[in-house]
Amino acid sequence: MARGQRKTIEVKIAEKEEVIESLKTRLKAEQRELDELYKEKRDVDLKMLHEVLAEANMSASDAADVIKGYLQNQESQEEYHEGQE
Repeated sequence: MARGQRKTIEVKIAEKEEVIESLKTRLKAEQRELDELYKEKRDVDLKMLHEVLAEANMSASDAADVIKGYLQNQESQEEYHEGQE
């Protein structure tokens, strides 16, 4: 059975380079799509948060203060529990 002519190493290298360039292009497109999805999610999250703040008649600054207080309380509780051990 006759075999076809074998590819030279140069041809194999060129083909691999083409495949890699194609994959890089696709990867860039996929990354742009992913970035857009993250942006959409952030916008949805911000809209939801804005609605909750408006419903509670709170400013972003008020909410930040509440969250900071919560975090400080959590840290204090952890320190207390660590001291109990």
